[in-house]
Amino acid sequence: MAQAQSATRMVLAERLIPGEGLLWEAARILSANVLLVLCAQIAVPLPWTQVPVTGQTFGVLLVAVLLGARRGALALGLYLLEGAAGWPVFAPFGLPGAARLLGPTAGYLWAFPVAAFVTGWLAERIESFSSWSGKARLAGAVLVGHAVILSGGVMWLASVMAMGAAAALAQGLAPFVLLDVPVKTALVVAAARGMDRVKHPA
Repeated sequence: MAQAQSATRMVLAERLIPGEGLLWEAARILSANVLLVLCAQIAVPLPWTQVPVTGQTFGVLLVAVLLGARRGALALGLYLLEGAAGWPVFAPFGLPGAARLLGPTAGYLWAFPVAAFVTGWLAERIESFSSWSGKARLAGAVLVGHAVILSGGVMWLASVMAMGAAAALAQGLAPFVLLDVPVKTALVVAAARGMDRVKHPA
């Protein structure tokens, strides 16, 4: 019974922006979109790789936790469409518009909707983000999302960009696993826990 309840509980976005109907759904998606765009503007280029450190992955995984699987994937799909249309939604370093979806960082971008769906699906099944077990499971869900994004990026670099496996791992994975991934995972868990406690104070 507990598992059935946790699988169908309201996602955070439904509790933070309560209401039913298309307008409320649009408000949640729009809010997620603004969050994604703002996070993407945080970007630090690295001299030894074409892949910068950005706030995008933090935004993607937080949106997944907030919206859940289907809405999260939809929000990220719309985000990619906006970027392809030339809207300034992607990180400031890189090719413009639709060309970004064919450039060195395209594998990460294409993986965003998949990561959002998987992470959101796992997050939907966590009863509370405030308990120790809930935080651990949420961290696991976010780490799975990171793995999806990084895998997409590395495979793209190795195959489409013809870098080869060793160079792709060195430039597309190694710079991020030791610091970027743990820090962003902790931030997503902390943000989700804080929002969960606002609606369910101890």
